[in-house]
Amino acid sequence: MKRSVLASLTLIAGLGAGTALAEPQAEVLHWWTSGGEARAVQTLMDEFQSNGGKWVDMPVAGGGGDAAMQALRARVLSGNAPTAVQLKGPSIQEWYEEGVLADLSGVGKVEKWDLLLPAAIAGHMKCGGKYCAAPVNVHRVNWIWANTAVLARAGVSIPTSWDEFNTAAVKLKALGITPLAHGGQAWQDATVFESVVLGIGGPAFYRKALVDLDPAALNSATMVKVFDQMRTLRGFVDSNFSGREWNLATAMVINGEAAFQIMGDWAKGEFTAAGKTPGKDYQCNPTPGAGFLYNVDSFAMFKVSGADREAGQKLLAKLIVGENFQKTFNLAKGSIPARLGTPLGEFDYCARRSAYDMDVAASSGTLLPSYAHGMALRGQQAGAITDLVTQHFNSDMSSAQAAKSLADAVANSR
Repeated sequence: MKRSVLASLTLIAGLGAGTALAEPQAEVLHWWTSGGEARAVQTLMDEFQSNGGKWVDMPVAGGGGDAAMQALRARVLSGNAPTAVQLKGPSIQEWYEEGVLADLSGVGKVEKWDLLLPAAIAGHMKCGGKYCAAPVNVHRVNWIWANTAVLARAGVSIPTSWDEFNTAAVKLKALGITPLAHGGQAWQDATVFESVVLGIGGPAFYRKALVDLDPAALNSATMVKVFDQMRTLRGFVDSNFSGREWNLATAMVINGEAAFQIMGDWAKGEFTAAGKTPGKDYQCNPTPGAGFLYNVDSFAMFKVSGADREAGQKLLAKLIVGENFQKTFNLAKGSIPARLGTPLGEFDYCARRSAYDMDVAASSGTLLPSYAHGMALRGQQAGAITDLVTQHFNSDMSSAQAAKSLADAVANSR
Protein backbone atom coordinates (compact mmCIF):
# COMPACT_ATOMS: atom_id res chain seq x y z
CA MET A 1 0.00 0.00 0.00
CA LYS A 2 1.32 3.47 -0.85
CA ARG A 3 2.57 5.59 2.02
CA SER A 4 0.18 8.42 1.06
CA VAL A 5 -2.81 6.10 1.39
CA LEU A 6 -1.52 4.84 4.73
CA ALA A 7 -1.20 8.43 5.94
CA SER A 8 -4.75 9.11 4.84
CA LEU A 9 -6.13 6.09 6.65
CA THR A 10 -4.23 7.03 9.79
CA LEU A 11 -5.78 10.48 9.73
CA ILE A 12 -9.26 9.11 9.17
CA ALA A 13 -8.87 6.62 11.99
CA GLY A 14 -8.13 9.48 14.33
CA LEU A 15 -11.38 11.21 13.49
CA GLY A 16 -13.44 8.77 15.55
CA ALA A 17 -14.86 5.29 15.33
CA GLY A 18 -17.80 6.46 13.22
CA THR A 19 -15.51 7.58 10.40
CA ALA A 20 -12.71 5.00 10.66
CA LEU A 21 -13.78 3.10 7.56
CA ALA A 22 -15.04 6.07 5.59
CA GLU A 23 -13.49 6.92 2.24
CA PRO A 24 -12.79 10.66 2.27
CA GLN A 25 -14.95 12.41 -0.32
CA ALA A 26 -15.06 16.09 -1.20
CA GLU A 27 -17.27 17.93 -3.64
CA VAL A 28 -15.35 21.17 -4.15
CA LEU A 29 -17.01 24.34 -5.46
CA HIS A 30 -14.59 26.92 -6.89
CA TRP A 31 -14.16 29.42 -9.72
CA TRP A 32 -10.60 28.59 -10.75
CA THR A 33 -11.22 27.88 -14.41
CA SER A 34 -8.61 29.85 -16.40
CA GLY A 35 -5.42 28.16 -17.61
CA GLY A 36 -3.16 29.08 -14.71
CA GLU A 37 -5.92 28.69 -12.13
CA ALA A 38 -7.00 25.28 -13.44
CA ARG A 39 -3.39 24.14 -13.32
CA ALA A 40 -3.14 25.30 -9.72
CA VAL A 41 -6.34 23.64 -8.49
CA GLN A 42 -5.24 20.41 -10.17
CA THR A 43 -2.38 20.27 -7.65
CA LEU A 44 -4.89 20.12 -4.80
CA MET A 45 -7.02 17.54 -6.59
CA ASP A 46 -3.98 15.35 -7.23
CA GLU A 47 -2.75 15.53 -3.64
CA PHE A 48 -6.21 14.79 -2.24
CA GLN A 49 -6.62 11.77 -4.49
CA SER A 50 -3.09 10.50 -3.79
CA ASN A 51 -4.01 10.52 -0.11
CA GLY A 52 -6.98 8.22 -0.68
CA GLY A 53 -9.66 10.84 -1.25
CA LYS A 54 -12.38 10.98 -3.89
CA TRP A 55 -12.64 14.45 -5.45
CA VAL A 56 -15.78 15.71 -7.17
CA ASP A 57 -14.95 18.89 -9.05
CA MET A 58 -17.55 21.68 -9.24
CA PRO A 59 -16.01 24.62 -11.15
CA VAL A 60 -18.25 27.62 -11.84
CA ALA A 61 -16.69 30.18 -14.19
CA GLY A 62 -17.29 33.89 -14.48
CA GLY A 63 -17.81 37.07 -12.52
CA GLY A 64 -14.82 36.79 -10.21
CA GLY A 65 -16.75 34.27 -8.13
CA ASP A 66 -20.20 35.88 -8.38
CA ALA A 67 -21.63 32.99 -10.39
CA ALA A 68 -20.13 30.49 -7.97
CA MET A 69 -21.80 32.23 -5.04
CA GLN A 70 -25.17 32.06 -6.79
CA ALA A 71 -24.67 28.33 -7.31
CA LEU A 72 -23.64 27.93 -3.66
CA ARG A 73 -26.72 29.68 -2.32
CA ALA A 74 -28.96 27.48 -4.43
CA ARG A 75 -27.23 24.37 -3.08
CA VAL A 76 -27.43 25.52 0.54
CA LEU A 77 -31.10 26.47 0.25
CA SER A 78 -31.85 23.02 -1.17
CA GLY A 79 -30.17 21.39 1.84
CA ASN A 80 -27.34 19.92 -0.26
CA ALA A 81 -24.27 22.04 0.43
CA PRO A 82 -20.94 21.15 -1.22
CA THR A 83 -18.26 19.70 1.03
CA ALA A 84 -15.82 22.58 0.52
CA VAL A 85 -16.27 25.99 -1.07
CA GLN A 86 -13.82 28.66 -2.17
CA LEU A 87 -14.67 31.57 0.14
CA LYS A 88 -12.79 34.46 1.69
CA GLY A 89 -12.91 37.41 4.03
CA PRO A 90 -16.22 38.61 5.45
CA SER A 91 -18.11 36.14 3.23
CA ILE A 92 -16.90 33.39 5.54
CA GLN A 93 -18.41 35.19 8.51
CA GLU A 94 -21.68 35.80 6.68
CA TRP A 95 -22.10 32.07 6.01
CA TYR A 96 -21.11 31.26 9.58
CA GLU A 97 -23.86 33.56 10.84
CA GLU A 98 -26.32 31.53 8.81
CA GLY A 99 -25.24 28.47 10.80
CA VAL A 100 -24.05 26.37 7.87
CA LEU A 101 -20.28 26.12 8.38
CA ALA A 102 -18.47 23.14 9.89
CA ASP A 103 -15.96 23.31 12.76
CA LEU A 104 -12.34 22.66 11.75
CA SER A 105 -10.81 23.49 15.12
CA GLY A 106 -9.84 19.85 15.68
CA VAL A 107 -7.70 19.81 12.55
CA GLY A 108 -6.33 23.26 13.32
CA LYS A 109 -5.24 22.18 16.79
CA VAL A 110 -3.56 18.95 15.64
CA GLU A 111 -1.81 20.70 12.76
CA LYS A 112 -0.82 23.73 14.92
CA TRP A 113 -2.35 26.31 12.57
CA ASP A 114 -2.03 29.08 15.17
CA LEU A 115 1.74 28.73 14.89
CA LEU A 116 1.85 28.24 11.12
CA LEU A 117 -0.40 31.09 9.95
CA PRO A 118 0.13 34.86 10.26
CA ALA A 119 -2.25 36.29 12.85
CA ALA A 120 -4.07 38.53 10.35
CA ILE A 121 -4.73 35.61 8.02
CA ALA A 122 -5.70 33.23 10.82
CA GLY A 123 -8.28 35.81 11.91
CA HIS A 124 -10.04 35.55 8.55
CA MET A 125 -10.17 31.75 8.91
CA LYS A 126 -11.90 31.70 12.30
CA CYS A 127 -15.59 31.84 13.12
CA GLY A 128 -16.48 32.53 16.73
CA GLY A 129 -12.87 31.88 17.66
CA LYS A 130 -12.77 28.47 15.96
CA TYR A 131 -11.33 27.55 12.59
CA CYS A 132 -13.97 27.15 9.89
CA ALA A 133 -11.80 27.64 6.79
CA ALA A 134 -8.29 26.86 5.54
CA PRO A 135 -6.16 29.37 3.60
CA VAL A 136 -4.44 28.30 0.40
CA ASN A 137 -2.42 31.41 -0.42
CA VAL A 138 -1.84 35.13 -0.20
CA HIS A 139 -2.29 37.21 -3.35
CA ARG A 140 -1.04 40.73 -3.77
CA VAL A 141 -3.68 42.69 -5.67
CA ASN A 142 -1.88 45.95 -6.50
CA TRP A 143 0.48 44.71 -9.23
CA ILE A 144 1.20 46.15 -12.64
CA TRP A 145 2.29 43.66 -15.33
CA ALA A 146 4.12 44.69 -18.46
CA ASN A 147 5.43 43.18 -21.68
CA THR A 148 9.21 43.78 -21.69
CA ALA A 149 9.58 43.90 -25.48
CA VAL A 150 6.68 46.33 -25.89
CA LEU A 151 8.13 48.71 -23.30
CA ALA A 152 11.53 48.55 -24.98
CA ARG A 153 10.04 49.24 -28.39
CA ALA A 154 8.24 52.30 -27.03
CA GLY A 155 11.19 53.45 -24.91
CA VAL A 156 9.20 53.55 -21.68
CA SER A 157 9.81 52.08 -18.23
CA ILE A 158 7.63 50.70 -15.46
CA PRO A 159 5.99 53.80 -13.93
CA THR A 160 6.57 54.66 -10.28
CA SER A 161 3.86 57.33 -10.14
CA TRP A 162 0.50 57.78 -11.80
CA ASP A 163 1.82 60.82 -13.67
CA GLU A 164 4.60 58.61 -15.08
CA PHE A 165 2.01 56.01 -16.02
CA ASN A 166 -0.05 58.60 -17.89
CA THR A 167 3.00 59.93 -19.75
CA ALA A 168 4.05 56.42 -20.79
CA ALA A 169 0.50 55.54 -21.83
CA VAL A 170 0.21 58.59 -24.07
CA LYS A 171 3.46 57.61 -25.80
CA LEU A 172 2.31 54.00 -26.23
CA LYS A 173 -1.04 55.08 -27.60
CA ALA A 174 0.66 57.34 -30.16
CA LEU A 175 2.54 54.28 -31.41
CA GLY A 176 -0.70 52.35 -31.89
CA ILE A 177 -0.17 50.18 -28.79
CA THR A 178 -2.98 49.66 -26.30
CA PRO A 179 -1.53 51.07 -23.06
CA LEU A 180 -3.78 49.23 -20.60
CA ALA A 181 -5.24 45.75 -21.07
CA HIS A 182 -8.50 45.68 -19.15
CA GLY A 183 -11.66 43.67 -18.96
CA GLY A 184 -14.83 45.69 -18.58
CA GLN A 185 -16.29 43.72 -15.69
CA ALA A 186 -17.29 45.31 -12.39
CA TRP A 187 -14.74 43.44 -10.26
CA GLN A 188 -11.94 44.35 -12.66
CA ASP A 189 -12.95 48.02 -12.53
CA ALA A 190 -12.87 47.74 -8.72
CA THR A 191 -9.41 46.12 -8.81
CA VAL A 192 -8.00 49.09 -10.71
CA PHE A 193 -9.91 51.56 -8.54
CA GLU A 194 -8.58 50.33 -5.20
CA SER A 195 -5.02 50.38 -6.55
CA VAL A 196 -5.53 54.00 -7.59
CA VAL A 197 -7.02 54.86 -4.19
CA LEU A 198 -3.96 53.40 -2.48
CA GLY A 199 -1.53 55.05 -4.88
CA ILE A 200 -3.02 58.54 -4.76
CA GLY A 201 -4.31 58.64 -1.21
CA GLY A 202 -1.77 56.44 0.56
CA PRO A 203 -2.34 53.60 3.05
CA ALA A 204 -3.99 55.71 5.76
CA PHE A 205 -6.46 57.20 3.29
CA TYR A 206 -7.17 53.77 1.80
CA ARG A 207 -8.03 52.42 5.25
CA LYS A 208 -10.30 55.35 6.05
CA ALA A 209 -12.11 55.19 2.71
CA LEU A 210 -12.36 51.50 1.83
CA VAL A 211 -12.09 49.74 5.19
CA ASP A 212 -13.61 52.17 7.71
CA LEU A 213 -15.95 53.73 5.11
CA ASP A 214 -15.35 57.18 6.56
CA PRO A 215 -17.81 59.58 4.85
CA ALA A 216 -15.33 62.45 4.84
CA ALA A 217 -12.74 60.33 3.05
CA LEU A 218 -15.24 58.99 0.54
CA ASN A 219 -16.39 62.48 -0.45
CA SER A 220 -13.05 64.28 -0.34
CA ALA A 221 -10.73 66.19 -2.63
CA THR A 222 -8.44 63.15 -2.62
CA MET A 223 -11.24 60.91 -3.84
CA VAL A 224 -11.99 63.42 -6.61
CA LYS A 225 -8.36 63.01 -7.72
CA VAL A 226 -8.82 59.24 -7.68
CA PHE A 227 -11.78 59.51 -10.02
CA ASP A 228 -9.83 61.93 -12.22
CA GLN A 229 -7.19 59.23 -12.64
CA MET A 230 -9.84 56.59 -13.34
CA ARG A 231 -11.24 58.80 -16.09
CA THR A 232 -7.73 59.14 -17.54
CA LEU A 233 -7.25 55.36 -17.44
CA ARG A 234 -10.54 54.89 -19.28
CA GLY A 235 -8.91 56.62 -22.24
CA PHE A 236 -6.06 54.09 -22.30
CA VAL A 237 -8.10 50.89 -22.81
CA ASP A 238 -9.11 49.50 -26.20
CA SER A 239 -12.61 49.79 -27.61
CA ASN A 240 -13.37 46.08 -27.15
CA PHE A 241 -12.76 45.93 -23.40
CA SER A 242 -16.40 45.53 -22.35
CA GLY A 243 -17.11 42.12 -20.82
CA ARG A 244 -13.62 40.78 -21.44
CA GLU A 245 -12.43 38.13 -18.94
CA TRP A 246 -9.33 39.06 -16.95
CA ASN A 247 -7.20 36.24 -18.35
CA LEU A 248 -7.90 37.42 -21.90
CA ALA A 249 -6.64 40.86 -20.88
CA THR A 250 -3.52 39.16 -19.51
CA ALA A 251 -3.13 37.38 -22.84
CA MET A 252 -3.05 40.78 -24.55
CA VAL A 253 0.07 41.64 -22.53
CA ILE A 254 1.59 38.20 -23.07
CA ASN A 255 1.07 38.48 -26.83
CA GLY A 256 2.35 42.05 -27.08
CA GLU A 257 -1.03 43.53 -27.96
CA ALA A 258 -0.96 45.74 -24.87
CA ALA A 259 1.74 47.14 -22.61
CA PHE A 260 0.31 47.03 -19.09
CA GLN A 261 -2.31 45.27 -16.98
CA ILE A 262 -3.31 46.18 -13.43
CA MET A 263 -4.28 42.89 -11.82
CA GLY A 264 -3.50 40.68 -8.83
CA ASP A 265 -0.69 38.17 -9.02
CA TRP A 266 -3.00 35.41 -10.19
CA ALA A 267 -2.15 36.97 -13.55
CA LYS A 268 1.34 35.54 -13.15
CA GLY A 269 -0.14 32.06 -13.42
CA GLU A 270 -1.12 32.94 -17.00
CA PHE A 271 2.41 34.09 -17.83
CA THR A 272 3.78 30.89 -16.28
CA ALA A 273 1.35 28.71 -18.20
CA ALA A 274 2.49 30.49 -21.40
CA GLY A 275 6.12 29.66 -20.63
CA LYS A 276 7.14 33.27 -19.95
CA THR A 277 9.95 34.30 -17.60
CA PRO A 278 9.72 37.28 -15.21
CA GLY A 279 12.37 39.91 -15.80
CA LYS A 280 12.91 38.65 -19.33
CA ASP A 281 9.54 38.35 -21.07
CA TYR A 282 7.48 40.39 -18.62
CA GLN A 283 7.85 42.77 -15.70
CA CYS A 284 6.10 42.72 -12.33
CA ASN A 285 6.01 45.78 -10.12
CA PRO A 286 3.63 47.17 -7.51
CA THR A 287 1.27 49.80 -8.84
CA PRO A 288 2.40 53.38 -8.09
CA GLY A 289 2.33 54.21 -4.38
CA ALA A 290 3.05 52.43 -1.11
CA GLY A 291 1.22 49.59 0.60
CA PHE A 292 0.28 45.96 0.04
CA LEU A 293 -3.31 45.00 -0.79
CA TYR A 294 -3.88 41.35 0.04
CA ASN A 295 -6.42 38.80 -1.06
CA VAL A 296 -6.42 35.41 0.67
CA ASP A 297 -8.05 32.49 -1.11
CA SER A 298 -9.42 29.86 1.23
CA PHE A 299 -11.81 26.96 1.45
CA ALA A 300 -14.61 26.98 3.99
CA MET A 301 -16.18 23.68 4.97
CA PHE A 302 -19.95 23.46 5.09
CA LYS A 303 -21.97 21.23 7.39
CA VAL A 304 -22.56 17.93 5.61
CA SER A 305 -23.93 14.53 6.54
CA GLY A 306 -22.07 11.29 6.04
CA ALA A 307 -18.85 10.02 7.52
CA ASP A 308 -17.17 9.97 4.10
CA ARG A 309 -17.82 13.67 3.47
CA GLU A 310 -16.82 14.67 7.01
CA ALA A 311 -13.59 12.70 6.60
CA GLY A 312 -13.05 14.41 3.25
CA GLN A 313 -13.33 17.84 4.86
CA LYS A 314 -10.76 17.06 7.51
CA LEU A 315 -8.31 15.50 5.07
CA LEU A 316 -8.72 18.39 2.65
CA ALA A 317 -8.17 20.99 5.39
CA LYS A 318 -5.04 19.19 6.59
CA LEU A 319 -3.56 19.03 3.10
CA ILE A 320 -4.39 22.65 2.23
CA VAL A 321 -2.24 24.06 5.02
CA GLY A 322 0.43 21.39 4.53
CA GLU A 323 3.85 22.56 3.37
CA ASN A 324 3.84 20.46 0.19
CA PHE A 325 0.54 21.84 -1.09
CA GLN A 326 1.37 25.40 -0.06
CA LYS A 327 4.49 25.18 -2.21
CA THR A 328 3.15 23.34 -5.28
CA PHE A 329 -0.14 25.25 -5.44
CA ASN A 330 1.40 28.69 -5.14
CA LEU A 331 4.12 27.91 -7.66
CA ALA A 332 1.34 27.25 -10.14
CA LYS A 333 -1.07 29.98 -9.01
CA GLY A 334 1.36 32.90 -8.92
CA SER A 335 0.64 33.70 -5.28
CA ILE A 336 2.73 33.14 -2.15
CA PRO A 337 2.17 30.61 0.65
CA ALA A 338 -0.05 31.49 3.59
CA ARG A 339 1.90 29.01 5.74
CA LEU A 340 4.86 30.58 7.52
CA GLY A 341 8.26 29.06 6.85
CA THR A 342 7.40 27.51 3.49
CA PRO A 343 10.68 27.40 1.50
CA LEU A 344 10.72 29.95 -1.34
CA GLY A 345 13.81 28.68 -3.14
CA GLU A 346 11.79 27.47 -6.14
CA PHE A 347 9.74 30.66 -6.39
CA ASP A 348 10.54 33.38 -8.91
CA TYR A 349 11.48 37.00 -8.39
CA CYS A 350 7.87 38.25 -8.39
CA ALA A 351 6.87 35.86 -5.60
CA ARG A 352 9.95 36.51 -3.51
CA ARG A 353 9.41 40.25 -3.84
CA SER A 354 5.77 39.80 -2.83
CA ALA A 355 6.77 37.82 0.26
CA TYR A 356 9.36 40.44 1.21
CA ASP A 357 6.97 43.34 0.65
CA MET A 358 4.28 41.59 2.71
CA ASP A 359 6.66 41.26 5.65
CA VAL A 360 7.62 44.93 5.37
CA ALA A 361 3.99 46.01 5.08
CA ALA A 362 2.97 43.90 8.07
CA SER A 363 5.62 45.55 10.22
CA SER A 364 4.86 49.08 8.99
CA GLY A 365 1.06 48.91 9.20
CA THR A 366 0.54 49.11 5.44
CA LEU A 367 -0.71 45.53 4.94
CA LEU A 368 -4.27 46.21 3.85
CA PRO A 369 -7.25 44.00 2.92
CA SER A 370 -8.53 44.28 -0.63
CA TYR A 371 -12.07 45.63 -0.78
CA ALA A 372 -12.47 44.58 -4.42
CA HIS A 373 -11.70 40.95 -3.62
CA GLY A 374 -13.88 40.47 -0.60
CA MET A 375 -11.36 40.88 2.21
CA ALA A 376 -12.32 44.26 3.72
CA LEU A 377 -16.08 44.70 3.48
CA ARG A 378 -19.30 42.76 3.48
CA GLY A 379 -21.05 42.21 0.21
CA GLN A 380 -23.61 45.00 0.40
CA GLN A 381 -21.10 47.78 1.11
CA ALA A 382 -18.53 46.45 -1.38
CA GLY A 383 -21.24 46.11 -4.01
CA ALA A 384 -22.37 49.70 -3.53
CA ILE A 385 -18.83 50.97 -4.09
CA THR A 386 -18.21 48.78 -7.12
CA ASP A 387 -21.50 49.73 -8.76
CA LEU A 388 -20.62 53.41 -8.49
CA VAL A 389 -17.07 52.86 -9.74
CA THR A 390 -18.30 50.98 -12.80
CA GLN A 391 -20.99 53.58 -13.46
CA HIS A 392 -18.38 56.33 -13.43
CA PHE A 393 -15.94 54.37 -15.59
CA ASN A 394 -18.55 53.86 -18.28
CA SER A 395 -20.17 57.29 -18.34
CA ASP A 396 -19.35 60.99 -18.41
CA MET A 397 -20.08 61.42 -14.68
CA SER A 398 -17.82 64.09 -13.22
CA SER A 399 -15.24 63.18 -10.60
CA ALA A 400 -16.85 65.48 -8.02
CA GLN A 401 -20.24 63.90 -8.59
CA ALA A 402 -18.69 60.43 -8.37
CA ALA A 403 -17.12 61.17 -4.98
CA LYS A 404 -20.39 62.54 -3.62
CA SER A 405 -22.37 59.62 -5.05
CA LEU A 406 -19.85 57.19 -3.57
CA ALA A 407 -20.40 58.53 -0.06
CA ASP A 408 -24.18 58.47 -0.60
CA ALA A 409 -24.13 54.90 -1.94
CA VAL A 410 -22.14 53.63 1.04
CA ALA A 411 -24.43 55.43 3.48
CA ASN A 412 -27.50 53.90 1.87
CA SER A 413 -25.96 50.41 1.94
CA ARG A 414 -25.52 50.31 5.73
